[in-house]
Amino acid sequence: MLHTSFVIVNLQYTEEQLKKRWATEYKWGRKQADIWDSQTNFIYNIHSFDEVNQKIFSEFSTHSKFADLRDYALNRWYNFQSAMAIEYIFSSHPLVRKVKNSRDKEKDFYINGLPFDHKTSVFPKGFDNEIDYAIAHPKDLARWFYINQSGQQRFHLKNRLFVVLCKSDGQHWRLKAELSWIKLLVDTYLDSFDESNLLELSYSQCVIKTDVIFGVR
Repeated sequence: MLHTSFVIVNLQYTEEQLKKRWATEYKWGRKQADIWDSQTNFIYNIHSFDEVNQKIFSEFSTHSKFADLRDYALNRWYNFQSAMAIEYIFSSHPLVRKVKNSRDKEKDFYINGLPFDHKTSVFPKGFDNEIDYAIAHPKDLARWFYINQSGQQRFHLKNRLFVVLCKSDGQHWRLKAELSWIKLLVDTYLDSFDESNLLELSYSQCVIKTDVIFGVR
């Protein structure tokens, strides 16, 4: 869920900018924390990779943890810009209507009137099976995502679509930049969308409708 109003995203430009992030190693160094988040919130307003690098240098070049803060800020920027673009891809499809309240924590858009939150994730290390198993048993992976989000602020038992990215060399994170490819995956899924084909998960007295869109290279 992105707390942003609907904006037009230049997918080609964004893809070019995101791929510039590939030149350096993707590492966090630490878990996300409120203090470092607040120090790096400028990433939300910068679309250019070169500009965000310049901003990071001007803010933290004299900081004793400059390298860690740089990686942290670049990763937040990369993931946010990718997520913005993928949400735009969904919302631009004729079947999809974006929610009016951009701060809605339970849904991003409606598909044929059915509300969904969406989450793009790399294939999780914590899932006990390989990608081939997940593709054959998407319900198990969807259930894993719901259970393992229980400790996060975004946890909810509402409908959700998962876009799951997996790269054969283990560099799953790079696929978040492949926006033209992701658009083909999403459009193909939505072009044949059928509510009766959705996965259903039961928790307490509620039934969740969910699905997994796999992107594997």
